Amino acid sequence: MSIAGLLLRVAESRTRPNAIVSPASRVYPRAMQPDPTSSDRPYDIVVVGASGFTGRLVVEYLADRYPVGAPIRWAVAGRNREKLESVIAESCTTGELPAIIVADSHDANALRQLARNTRVVLTTVGPYAKYGSELVAACVASGTHYCDLAGEAQWIRKMIVEHQSDAVQSGARIVHSCGFDAIPSDIGVFYLQREARAASGAPCEEIVLLVRAMKGGASGGTLASMLNVVEEAQADRKIARILADPYGLNPPDERQGPDGADQHGVRYCAVAGVWTAPFVMAAINTRIVRRSNALLDYAYGRDFRYSEATSTGSGPGGWLKSVMMTAGLATFMLACSFSVTRSGLVKRMLPAPGQGPSRQQRENGFFDLRLFGKMTNGEILRARVSGDRDPGYGSTSKMLSETALCLAIDKLETGGGFWTPASAMGQILMDRLTANAGLTFELL
Repeated sequence: MSIAGLLLRVAESRTRPNAIVSPASRVYPRAMQPDPTSSDRPYDIVVVGASGFTGRLVVEYLADRYPVGAPIRWAVAGRNREKLESVIAESCTTGELPAIIVADSHDANALRQLARNTRVVLTTVGPYAKYGSELVAACVASGTHYCDLAGEAQWIRKMIVEHQSDAVQSGARIVHSCGFDAIPSDIGVFYLQREARAASGAPCEEIVLLVRAMKGGASGGTLASMLNVVEEAQADRKIARILADPYGLNPPDERQGPDGADQHGVRYCAVAGVWTAPFVMAAINTRIVRRSNALLDYAYGRDFRYSEATSTGSGPGGWLKSVMMTAGLATFMLACSFSVTRSGLVKRMLPAPGQGPSRQQRENGFFDLRLFGKMTNGEILRARVSGDRDPGYGSTSKMLSETALCLAIDKLETGGGFWTPASAMGQILMDRLTANAGLTFELL
Protein backbone atom coordinates (compact mmCIF):
# COMPACT_ATOMS: atom_id res chain seq x y z
CA MET A 1 0.00 0.00 0.00
CA SER A 2 1.05 3.60 -0.48
CA ILE A 3 2.10 5.50 2.62
CA ALA A 4 -0.65 8.07 2.08
CA GLY A 5 -3.34 5.41 1.71
CA LEU A 6 -2.22 3.54 4.80
CA LEU A 7 -1.96 6.71 6.88
CA LEU A 8 -5.48 7.69 5.93
CA ARG A 9 -6.76 4.33 7.08
CA VAL A 10 -4.70 4.45 10.24
CA ALA A 11 -5.82 7.94 11.15
CA GLU A 12 -9.36 7.69 9.50
CA SER A 13 12.79 20.93 -32.69
CA ARG A 14 14.62 20.05 -29.45
CA THR A 15 14.06 23.28 -27.72
CA ARG A 16 15.63 23.54 -24.32
CA PRO A 17 13.02 22.89 -21.63
CA ASN A 18 13.38 26.30 -20.01
CA ALA A 19 12.15 27.79 -23.29
CA ILE A 20 9.31 25.28 -23.53
CA VAL A 21 7.93 25.82 -20.06
CA SER A 22 8.05 28.98 -17.98
CA PRO A 23 7.29 29.68 -14.32
CA ALA A 24 3.66 30.45 -13.65
CA SER A 25 3.55 34.07 -12.58
CA ARG A 26 -0.21 33.68 -12.79
CA VAL A 27 -0.14 31.04 -10.05
CA TYR A 28 2.52 32.66 -7.86
CA PRO A 29 3.17 36.32 -8.77
CA ARG A 30 6.87 37.15 -8.52
CA ALA A 31 8.51 40.22 -7.10
CA MET A 32 10.72 41.62 -9.87
CA GLN A 33 14.01 42.27 -8.14
CA PRO A 34 17.67 41.21 -8.35
CA ASP A 35 18.98 38.14 -6.57
CA PRO A 36 19.28 39.22 -2.91
CA THR A 37 22.09 36.80 -2.10
CA SER A 38 24.87 39.10 -3.21
CA SER A 39 28.51 38.08 -3.51
CA ASP A 40 29.47 39.99 -0.37
CA ARG A 41 28.12 37.19 1.81
CA PRO A 42 30.98 35.12 3.27
CA TYR A 43 29.76 31.79 1.90
CA ASP A 44 28.06 30.43 -1.19
CA ILE A 45 26.79 27.31 0.60
CA VAL A 46 26.48 26.24 4.22
CA VAL A 47 25.92 22.51 4.79
CA VAL A 48 23.64 22.17 7.82
CA GLY A 49 23.70 18.78 9.50
CA ALA A 50 27.20 18.06 8.23
CA SER A 51 27.94 15.55 11.00
CA GLY A 52 24.92 13.36 10.16
CA PHE A 53 25.17 10.36 7.85
CA THR A 54 24.01 12.10 4.67
CA GLY A 55 25.65 15.37 5.68
CA ARG A 56 29.02 13.63 5.84
CA LEU A 57 28.53 12.33 2.31
CA VAL A 58 27.72 15.84 1.09
CA VAL A 59 30.90 17.20 2.72
CA GLU A 60 32.91 14.37 1.20
CA TYR A 61 31.50 15.11 -2.25
CA LEU A 62 32.08 18.87 -2.02
CA ALA A 63 35.60 18.43 -0.66
CA ASP A 64 36.51 16.09 -3.50
CA ARG A 65 34.91 17.97 -6.41
CA TYR A 66 34.65 21.57 -5.16
CA PRO A 67 37.46 22.29 -2.66
CA VAL A 68 36.89 25.35 -0.48
CA GLY A 69 37.99 28.57 -2.16
CA ALA A 70 37.65 28.91 -5.90
CA PRO A 71 35.09 28.93 -7.25
CA ILE A 72 32.91 27.85 -4.30
CA ARG A 73 33.06 29.17 -0.76
CA TRP A 74 31.35 26.73 1.57
CA ALA A 75 31.13 25.99 5.27
CA VAL A 76 29.68 23.33 7.57
CA ALA A 77 27.17 23.77 10.37
CA GLY A 78 25.68 21.73 13.18
CA ARG A 79 25.15 21.74 16.90
CA ASN A 80 28.35 19.91 17.93
CA ARG A 81 31.71 21.46 17.07
CA GLU A 82 33.73 18.35 17.90
CA LYS A 83 31.68 16.20 15.51
CA LEU A 84 32.03 18.82 12.77
CA GLU A 85 35.79 18.93 13.30
CA SER A 86 35.87 15.15 12.98
CA VAL A 87 33.97 15.29 9.67
CA ILE A 88 36.38 17.89 8.29
CA ALA A 89 39.41 15.87 9.40
CA GLU A 90 38.06 12.77 7.64
CA SER A 91 36.83 14.40 4.43
CA CYS A 92 38.91 17.52 3.80
CA THR A 93 42.44 16.17 3.52
CA THR A 94 43.84 18.77 1.12
CA GLY A 95 43.42 22.47 0.50
CA GLU A 96 41.63 25.05 2.58
CA LEU A 97 39.38 23.76 5.36
CA PRO A 98 35.72 24.84 5.52
CA ALA A 99 34.65 27.12 8.31
CA ILE A 100 32.57 25.70 11.16
CA ILE A 101 29.30 27.28 12.30
CA VAL A 102 27.70 26.04 15.52
CA ALA A 103 23.92 26.39 15.49
CA ASP A 104 21.08 24.35 16.95
CA SER A 105 17.97 23.60 14.89
CA HIS A 106 15.78 25.48 17.38
CA ASP A 107 18.06 28.47 18.00
CA ALA A 108 16.30 31.14 15.94
CA ASN A 109 18.97 33.80 16.47
CA ALA A 110 21.82 31.50 15.45
CA LEU A 111 19.90 30.31 12.39
CA ARG A 112 19.17 33.85 11.26
CA GLN A 113 22.85 34.74 11.54
CA LEU A 114 23.77 31.60 9.61
CA ALA A 115 21.29 32.40 6.85
CA ARG A 116 22.49 35.99 6.49
CA ASN A 117 26.04 34.79 5.87
CA THR A 118 25.40 32.51 2.91
CA ARG A 119 23.76 32.50 -0.49
CA VAL A 120 22.38 28.96 -0.05
CA VAL A 121 21.54 26.70 2.87
CA LEU A 122 21.78 22.96 2.18
CA THR A 123 20.26 20.93 5.01
CA THR A 124 20.10 17.22 5.72
CA VAL A 125 18.63 17.55 9.21
CA GLY A 126 15.44 15.49 9.48
CA PRO A 127 12.78 14.69 10.29
CA TYR A 128 12.16 18.16 8.90
CA ALA A 129 8.82 18.51 10.66
CA LYS A 130 10.78 18.31 13.93
CA TYR A 131 13.99 20.12 13.06
CA GLY A 132 13.47 22.14 9.88
CA SER A 133 10.85 24.84 10.40
CA GLU A 134 13.01 27.48 12.09
CA LEU A 135 15.69 27.14 9.41
CA VAL A 136 13.19 27.65 6.58
CA ALA A 137 11.85 30.74 8.36
CA ALA A 138 15.38 32.13 8.77
CA CYS A 139 16.17 31.62 5.08
CA VAL A 140 12.92 33.25 3.97
CA ALA A 141 13.51 36.26 6.22
CA SER A 142 17.12 36.62 5.00
CA GLY A 143 16.46 36.15 1.29
CA THR A 144 18.65 33.04 1.37
CA HIS A 145 18.11 30.18 -1.06
CA TYR A 146 17.45 26.76 0.47
CA CYS A 147 17.34 23.06 -0.48
CA ASP A 148 16.69 19.90 1.49
CA LEU A 149 15.79 16.20 1.29
CA ALA A 150 12.31 16.49 2.78
CA GLY A 151 9.81 13.83 1.79
CA GLU A 152 7.28 14.93 4.39
CA ALA A 153 4.39 16.31 2.36
CA GLN A 154 2.47 17.58 5.37
CA TRP A 155 5.44 19.69 6.49
CA ILE A 156 6.21 20.98 3.00
CA ARG A 157 2.58 22.08 2.70
CA LYS A 158 2.81 23.85 6.06
CA MET A 159 5.98 25.72 5.06
CA ILE A 160 4.40 26.85 1.80
CA VAL A 161 1.28 28.13 3.54
CA GLU A 162 3.26 29.99 6.21
CA HIS A 163 6.07 31.49 4.12
CA GLN A 164 5.25 31.65 0.40
CA SER A 165 4.33 35.34 0.25
CA ASP A 166 7.36 36.36 2.35
CA ALA A 167 9.70 34.26 0.17
CA VAL A 168 8.38 36.01 -2.95
CA GLN A 169 9.18 39.36 -1.37
CA SER A 170 12.61 38.45 0.01
CA GLY A 171 13.71 36.63 -3.15
CA ALA A 172 14.53 33.38 -1.35
CA ARG A 173 14.11 30.31 -3.54
CA ILE A 174 13.00 27.43 -1.33
CA VAL A 175 13.27 24.00 -2.97
CA HIS A 176 12.28 20.85 -1.09
CA SER A 177 12.78 17.17 -2.04
CA CYS A 178 16.15 17.42 -3.76
CA GLY A 179 17.34 13.82 -3.40
CA PHE A 180 16.13 10.48 -4.73
CA ASP A 181 12.76 11.80 -3.74
CA ALA A 182 12.01 13.59 -5.94
CA ILE A 183 14.67 14.69 -8.46
CA PRO A 184 14.74 11.57 -10.71
CA SER A 185 10.93 11.70 -10.96
CA ASP A 186 10.61 15.46 -11.32
CA ILE A 187 13.47 16.04 -13.75
CA GLY A 188 12.70 12.75 -15.50
CA VAL A 189 9.17 13.91 -16.32
CA PHE A 190 10.53 17.33 -17.29
CA TYR A 191 12.94 15.60 -19.71
CA LEU A 192 10.36 13.27 -21.24
CA GLN A 193 7.91 16.11 -21.80
CA ARG A 194 10.64 18.03 -23.60
CA GLU A 195 11.22 15.06 -25.86
CA ALA A 196 7.49 14.66 -26.47
CA ARG A 197 7.20 18.30 -27.54
CA ALA A 198 10.17 17.91 -29.85
CA ALA A 199 8.67 14.78 -31.41
CA SER A 200 5.02 15.77 -31.72
CA GLY A 201 4.64 19.41 -30.70
CA ALA A 202 2.62 18.49 -27.61
CA PRO A 203 3.36 17.06 -24.16
CA CYS A 204 2.51 13.52 -23.07
CA GLU A 205 -1.05 13.15 -21.80
CA GLU A 206 0.05 10.59 -19.23
CA ILE A 207 3.35 9.35 -17.82
CA VAL A 208 3.89 6.21 -15.79
CA LEU A 209 7.17 5.80 -13.91
CA LEU A 210 8.20 2.26 -12.98
CA VAL A 211 11.09 1.33 -10.72
CA ARG A 212 12.74 -1.38 -12.80
CA ALA A 213 15.64 -2.02 -10.42
CA MET A 214 17.54 -0.40 -7.59
CA LYS A 215 20.11 -1.46 -5.05
CA GLY A 216 21.06 0.27 -1.83
CA GLY A 217 20.96 0.12 1.94
CA ALA A 218 18.33 1.36 4.35
CA SER A 219 18.86 4.49 6.43
CA GLY A 220 17.95 5.49 9.92
CA GLY A 221 17.17 9.05 8.89
CA THR A 222 14.62 7.99 6.28
CA LEU A 223 13.01 5.65 8.79
CA ALA A 224 12.83 8.40 11.41
CA SER A 225 11.06 10.73 8.98
CA MET A 226 8.59 8.02 7.98
CA LEU A 227 7.75 7.19 11.58
CA ASN A 228 7.28 10.86 12.41
CA VAL A 229 4.81 11.20 9.52
CA VAL A 230 2.86 8.22 10.89
CA GLU A 231 2.76 9.74 14.38
CA GLU A 232 1.61 13.14 13.08
CA ALA A 233 -1.11 11.57 10.95
CA GLN A 234 -2.41 9.55 13.88
CA ALA A 235 -2.57 12.65 16.04
CA ASP A 236 -4.28 14.83 13.42
CA ARG A 237 -6.68 13.48 10.80
CA LYS A 238 -6.24 16.68 8.76
CA ILE A 239 -2.61 15.69 8.19
CA ALA A 240 -3.65 12.23 7.02
CA ARG A 241 -6.00 13.84 4.51
CA ILE A 242 -3.24 16.11 3.21
CA LEU A 243 -0.98 13.10 2.76
CA ALA A 244 -3.71 11.21 0.89
CA ASP A 245 -4.56 14.14 -1.42
CA PRO A 246 -2.87 13.56 -4.81
CA TYR A 247 -2.78 17.34 -5.36
CA GLY A 248 -1.98 18.26 -1.76
CA LEU A 249 1.14 20.27 -2.65
CA ASN A 250 -0.39 22.25 -5.50
CA PRO A 251 -0.95 25.99 -5.03
CA PRO A 252 -4.27 27.05 -3.45
CA ASP A 253 -7.23 26.80 -5.84
CA GLU A 254 -5.14 24.44 -8.02
CA ARG A 255 -5.62 21.28 -5.94
CA GLN A 256 -7.64 19.27 -8.39
CA GLY A 257 -7.02 17.11 -11.43
CA PRO A 258 -7.58 13.71 -13.03
CA ASP A 259 -5.26 11.67 -10.79
CA GLY A 260 -6.63 9.64 -7.89
CA ALA A 261 -5.01 7.84 -4.99
CA ASP A 262 -1.61 6.23 -5.30
CA GLN A 263 -1.47 2.57 -6.24
CA HIS A 264 -2.16 0.46 -3.16
CA GLY A 265 -2.33 -3.07 -4.51
CA VAL A 266 -1.28 -5.46 -7.26
CA ARG A 267 -1.79 -3.99 -10.74
CA TYR A 268 -0.93 -4.92 -14.31
CA CYS A 269 0.69 -2.12 -16.34
CA ALA A 270 -0.36 -2.67 -19.94
CA VAL A 271 1.91 -0.01 -21.38
CA ALA A 272 5.00 -1.80 -20.00
CA GLY A 273 3.62 -5.34 -20.09
CA VAL A 274 4.52 -6.07 -16.46
CA TRP A 275 2.92 -6.56 -13.07
CA THR A 276 3.50 -3.81 -10.53
CA ALA A 277 3.48 -3.23 -6.78
CA PRO A 278 3.18 0.05 -4.84
CA PHE A 279 6.29 2.25 -4.71
CA VAL A 280 6.79 3.70 -1.24
CA MET A 281 8.15 7.05 -2.50
CA ALA A 282 5.24 7.68 -4.86
CA ALA A 283 3.49 9.44 -1.99
CA ILE A 284 5.89 12.38 -2.27
CA ASN A 285 7.25 12.07 -5.83
CA THR A 286 3.86 12.31 -7.51
CA ARG A 287 2.94 15.41 -5.48
CA ILE A 288 6.17 17.14 -6.49
CA VAL A 289 5.64 16.34 -10.19
CA ARG A 290 2.05 17.65 -10.07
CA ARG A 291 3.20 20.79 -8.29
CA SER A 292 5.82 21.31 -10.99
CA ASN A 293 3.13 21.12 -13.64
CA ALA A 294 1.07 23.76 -11.83
CA LEU A 295 4.04 26.09 -11.26
CA LEU A 296 5.07 25.71 -14.91
CA ASP A 297 1.65 27.04 -15.91
CA TYR A 298 0.42 23.55 -16.79
CA ALA A 299 3.03 22.97 -19.46
CA TYR A 300 2.20 19.25 -19.20
CA GLY A 301 -1.51 20.01 -19.61
CA ARG A 302 -4.34 20.43 -17.12
CA ASP A 303 -5.47 16.87 -17.79
CA PHE A 304 -1.97 15.42 -17.39
CA ARG A 305 -1.89 12.17 -15.43
CA TYR A 306 1.09 10.78 -13.52
CA SER A 307 1.69 7.69 -11.43
CA GLU A 308 4.53 5.61 -10.01
CA ALA A 309 4.91 1.94 -9.13
CA THR A 310 7.49 -0.82 -8.84
CA SER A 311 7.88 -3.25 -11.73
CA THR A 312 7.86 -6.90 -10.61
CA GLY A 313 8.07 -8.60 -14.00
CA SER A 314 5.71 -10.38 -16.36
CA GLY A 315 3.79 -13.64 -16.20
CA PRO A 316 2.86 -15.63 -13.09
CA GLY A 317 6.23 -14.95 -11.50
CA GLY A 318 5.77 -11.21 -11.80
CA TRP A 319 2.27 -11.43 -10.35
CA LEU A 320 3.47 -13.49 -7.37
CA LYS A 321 6.33 -11.10 -6.71
CA SER A 322 3.91 -8.18 -6.79
CA VAL A 323 1.61 -9.92 -4.30
CA MET A 324 4.50 -10.63 -1.93
CA MET A 325 5.94 -7.13 -2.19
CA THR A 326 2.54 -5.51 -1.61
CA ALA A 327 1.90 -7.73 1.42
CA GLY A 328 5.34 -6.98 2.85
CA LEU A 329 4.91 -3.23 2.53
CA ALA A 330 1.43 -3.36 4.05
CA THR A 331 2.75 -5.43 7.00
CA PHE A 332 5.59 -2.99 7.59
CA MET A 333 3.28 0.01 7.53
CA LEU A 334 0.85 -1.75 9.85
CA ALA A 335 3.70 -2.34 12.30
CA CYS A 336 4.58 1.36 12.06
CA SER A 337 1.02 2.35 12.94
CA PHE A 338 1.05 0.91 16.48
CA SER A 339 3.25 2.48 19.15
CA VAL A 340 4.29 -0.87 20.63
CA THR A 341 5.55 -2.35 17.36
CA ARG A 342 6.82 1.03 16.17
CA SER A 343 9.13 1.52 19.14
CA GLY A 344 9.96 -2.15 19.54
CA LEU A 345 10.07 -4.19 16.36
CA VAL A 346 10.58 -1.46 13.77
CA LYS A 347 13.03 0.83 15.57
CA ARG A 348 15.16 -2.06 16.84
CA MET A 349 15.35 -3.94 13.56
CA LEU A 350 16.17 -1.01 11.27
CA PRO A 351 19.13 1.42 11.36
CA ALA A 352 19.11 4.27 13.85
CA PRO A 353 19.50 7.90 12.73
CA GLY A 354 23.14 8.51 11.85
CA GLN A 355 23.55 5.02 10.43
CA GLY A 356 23.33 3.87 6.83
CA PRO A 357 24.88 1.70 4.12
CA SER A 358 28.63 1.09 3.99
CA ARG A 359 30.87 2.70 1.39
CA GLN A 360 30.93 -0.54 -0.56
CA GLN A 361 27.13 -0.75 -0.52
CA ARG A 362 26.84 2.85 -1.67
CA GLU A 363 29.34 2.44 -4.50
CA ASN A 364 27.82 -0.86 -5.65
CA GLY A 365 24.31 0.57 -5.56
CA PHE A 366 22.33 2.00 -8.46
CA PHE A 367 18.82 2.77 -9.66
CA ASP A 368 17.06 2.23 -12.97
CA LEU A 369 13.74 3.99 -13.54
CA ARG A 370 11.63 3.67 -16.68
CA LEU A 371 9.14 6.27 -17.87
CA PHE A 372 6.35 5.54 -20.34
CA GLY A 373 4.69 8.60 -21.85
CA LYS A 374 1.46 8.42 -23.82
CA MET A 375 1.54 11.07 -26.53
CA THR A 376 -1.51 12.74 -28.08
CA ASN A 377 -1.16 10.62 -31.22
CA GLY A 378 -1.38 7.44 -29.14
CA GLU A 379 2.27 6.52 -29.43
CA ILE A 380 4.31 5.62 -26.36
CA LEU A 381 7.54 7.47 -25.66
CA ARG A 382 9.94 5.54 -23.42
CA ALA A 383 12.81 6.88 -21.33
CA ARG A 384 15.24 5.74 -18.67
CA VAL A 385 16.57 7.65 -15.68
CA SER A 386 19.48 5.96 -13.95
CA GLY A 387 21.99 6.68 -11.21
CA ASP A 388 25.44 5.23 -10.52
CA ARG A 389 25.26 4.96 -6.71
CA ASP A 390 22.75 3.70 -4.17
CA PRO A 391 19.66 5.88 -4.47
CA GLY A 392 19.19 6.99 -0.86
CA TYR A 393 22.72 8.11 -0.03
CA GLY A 394 25.48 7.87 -2.62
CA SER A 395 23.32 9.34 -5.37
CA THR A 396 21.18 11.54 -3.14
CA SER A 397 24.19 13.33 -1.65
CA LYS A 398 25.41 14.22 -5.15
CA MET A 399 21.97 15.37 -6.31
CA LEU A 400 21.51 17.59 -3.26
CA SER A 401 25.00 19.09 -3.60
CA GLU A 402 24.50 19.93 -7.27
CA THR A 403 21.11 21.48 -6.47
CA ALA A 404 22.76 23.77 -3.92
CA LEU A 405 25.46 24.72 -6.42
CA CYS A 406 22.82 25.44 -9.05
CA LEU A 407 21.00 27.77 -6.65
CA ALA A 408 24.25 29.41 -5.59
CA ILE A 409 26.07 30.15 -8.82
CA ASP A 410 23.92 29.42 -11.88
CA LYS A 411 21.78 32.07 -13.54
CA LEU A 412 18.14 31.17 -12.90
CA GLU A 413 15.05 32.97 -14.10
CA THR A 414 12.82 32.08 -11.16
CA GLY A 415 12.28 34.61 -8.39
CA GLY A 416 11.61 34.04 -4.73
CA GLY A 417 9.07 31.47 -3.56
CA PHE A 418 8.59 27.78 -2.95
CA TRP A 419 9.56 25.83 -6.03
CA THR A 420 10.27 22.28 -7.15
CA PRO A 421 13.53 21.12 -8.76
CA ALA A 422 12.00 21.16 -12.25
CA SER A 423 10.17 24.47 -11.93
CA ALA A 424 13.10 26.29 -10.30
CA MET A 425 16.06 24.91 -12.24
CA GLY A 426 14.88 22.66 -15.08
CA GLN A 427 17.49 22.09 -17.80
CA ILE A 428 20.24 23.84 -15.87
CA LEU A 429 19.95 21.34 -13.02
CA MET A 430 19.60 18.44 -15.44
CA ASP A 431 22.86 19.45 -17.12
CA ARG A 432 24.60 19.51 -13.73
CA LEU A 433 23.25 16.10 -12.75
CA THR A 434 24.39 14.44 -15.96
CA ALA A 435 27.79 16.14 -15.96
CA ASN A 436 28.65 15.66 -12.29
CA ALA A 437 26.22 13.50 -10.31
CA GLY A 438 26.20 10.26 -12.29
CA LEU A 439 22.61 10.53 -13.55
CA THR A 440 21.55 9.73 -17.09
CA PHE A 441 18.37 10.71 -18.93
CA GLU A 442 17.85 8.90 -22.22
CA LEU A 443 15.18 7.78 -24.65
CA LEU A 444 14.79 4.06 -25.27
